[in-house]
Amino acid sequence: MGRLNLYPWTLLLTALTCMFTGPPDAAAQPGGTATWEFLNLTNSARVASLGGKNITLRDGDLNLAFHNPALLDSTMHHDLLLNYVNYYSDINFGYASYAFHQGRLGTFAGGIHYINYGSFLEADETGVITGNFTATENSVNLSWAKAIDSLFTAGAALKTINSSFEQYRAFGVALDAGINYYNPGHLLSVSLVMRNLGTQLTTWYPGGEREDLPFELQLGVSKQLEHAPFRLSAVYQHLQDFSLDTPKKEGGSGEPAGTSFSAKAGQIGNELLRHMIIGVEFLPMQSLTIRAGYNNLRRHEMRIDQRASTVGFSWGFGVRLNRFRIDFGQSRYHLAGSSHHFSVTASLASFYSRQ
Repeated sequence: MGRLNLYPWTLLLTALTCMFTGPPDAAAQPGGTATWEFLNLTNSARVASLGGKNITLRDGDLNLAFHNPALLDSTMHHDLLLNYVNYYSDINFGYASYAFHQGRLGTFAGGIHYINYGSFLEADETGVITGNFTATENSVNLSWAKAIDSLFTAGAALKTINSSFEQYRAFGVALDAGINYYNPGHLLSVSLVMRNLGTQLTTWYPGGEREDLPFELQLGVSKQLEHAPFRLSAVYQHLQDFSLDTPKKEGGSGEPAGTSFSAKAGQIGNELLRHMIIGVEFLPMQSLTIRAGYNNLRRHEMRIDQRASTVGFSWGFGVRLNRFRIDFGQSRYHLAGSSHHFSVTASLASFYSRQ
């Protein structure tokens, strides 16, 4: 009888423990109540078009390793990735990464994630303008993944985090960890990911208090249909915090939930749905992919009751051109506008082989 490898199950047990108990010395943090929320911004055009989060797609795309380091594999050897996002106002952010395979040690990737909030007017206490200043944040990461057996792959990413707002600075570290089950015979992929487990090490913000990081647990599944050109994905986000409901805005519609069984069941159902992100990829040919996604939590939080429009929906496409992979994605956050994502991946290994 073969020896049972306990590593993937140990990682799974650790993540499940955090799901119910929370990370050490930190409460579960929904969006907007933790520092360095830029860590959760979606750089990848492909992931953005699928609803903003995906941790299971396994087809040699280096973009996916940012969301789940366990998706790194040897097929990404010498891949170079560049992402750019035209966000709101003067804000822009992006991500660059390079992967390399090291035999029995596994596959590694280095990357830098940045956000630039633009230029601001600087003024003294009397309102006299004295100049300009900038505000930026960045994170440098080193990711690793290794196949445990024919079905399981485990991965981790260590990140340093830095922010610079005029004269104020902060520095910290965080860890991502994930495990992926991939069965090529059934075209099925399942992942469990822990993101942003860490702390601020130093801070020179006013008040000097250290803040929590946006810790999150995610569970995802992807399934490609055997006899149709479709790949379906679902992500269950914020596993560590069941209740993501927020009070209704003043003047909004909807009445508080009652105490009847049907009302409570409906409320629980709504809570479950807020965690869900679904995406679909249509693959009409090998070199073209068309995508669409829906993020229910985003729609619930960002829509205007009088005109919900397409808030929470996203779409995009990807093309393969020789050694390049080009993706575009658009996400609808609010009636005020959408974010536009651009990704380019180059396989430098093919250039090396030709030389």
